[in-house]
Amino acid sequence: MENFARLLKESWTLVEEERERLSGHFYARLFLLDPELRKLFPVQMNGQGDRILEAIVTATQTVDDPESFDEYLRALGRDHRKYHVEPGHYETMGVALLDALRSTAGDGWNLEYDQAWREAYKSICDRMLAGAAADGNPPFWHAEVLTHERHGPDTAVLTVRALQHPLHWQAGQYVSVEVPRYHPRVWRTYSVANAPNDDNVLEFHVRTPAGAAGWVSGALVRRTKPGDLLRVAAPMGSMTLDTSSTRDILCVAGGVGLAPIKALVEELTRVNRTRWVHVFYGARRPAELYGLAGLEELVAAHPWLSVTPACSEDPDFAGELGDISEVVTRYGPWTTHDCYVSGSTGMVRATLRALAADDVPPDNIRYDTFGAQ
Repeated sequence: MENFARLLKESWTLVEEERERLSGHFYARLFLLDPELRKLFPVQMNGQGDRILEAIVTATQTVDDPESFDEYLRALGRDHRKYHVEPGHYETMGVALLDALRSTAGDGWNLEYDQAWREAYKSICDRMLAGAAADGNPPFWHAEVLTHERHGPDTAVLTVRALQHPLHWQAGQYVSVEVPRYHPRVWRTYSVANAPNDDNVLEFHVRTPAGAAGWVSGALVRRTKPGDLLRVAAPMGSMTLDTSSTRDILCVAGGVGLAPIKALVEELTRVNRTRWVHVFYGARRPAELYGLAGLEELVAAHPWLSVTPACSEDPDFAGELGDISEVVTRYGPWTTHDCYVSGSTGMVRATLRALAADDVPPDNIRYDTFGAQ
């Protein structure tokens, strides 16, 4: 396994700096081999069409961790059913992948690398197909929008009800969402912002960025209204509560990263009796702390919960000032806590660095990034 993993990682260095060319060759070859596959992908491929290739590449880089490798791929196989991917499609994708790797790597490619990728891809497909076959859930749920609230020009909170089948998720998990009316076959991931319930109702916090990456988010914020139908795929993610732990809890949220943190706190209101829970909630300006009032209502009802808001760009804010990662360090140490971090990529990285400097054990930290939302 060690040599196998080494060959995969070593060969990847030959193409890592040419990912755009690799992707272009992969999809060109894929659609040449089977033109019908083009229908499974969005009309505009830029940024949205690379999900399957990215997933395969990520999987090959985790083969030296068999346990997470196996579960990751089974979950991926379950998730890819929403793209209408069938078993025969994986064989075609394998041919296209090897052809793209050889072409992009050039003279540095050799037979050992070729065989390693063949074996890795077969292992990937076997696990993905097993995960898909074992899942009794539908590939996706149709979901009706129940409520839609705007918070400023670029943020919305909406609730949807999954129809037809029960949708089971854990607090802290995320789902993929499609807005078929506006952007068919384009999926984006969003954390569920409420704890599981018997009504099949999910809450999402959505912020729309600039550019094509925000197509789905833009539709959800600016165009979606009650009564519209969305599609929601099966829950994924491991930023969930460790119910066996007795440690106190630190939650750090930035912007719409509040979503999974809010779900975790809601879940704790049902089960927690002994653990102190500290929530740090940061934004640039007070108006962006759209979820603060709801958190404060929870604080009033549960003595074990505290919430500390912070703003980084408003010196007149009555609460803490500065980036949320800096604010958290003022209240430490957090070495004996379970830590949950959710927000933009930069905010999460800064907070993880702060927790590492505080000597928090890595196994006690779970995080989620919202860098593309």
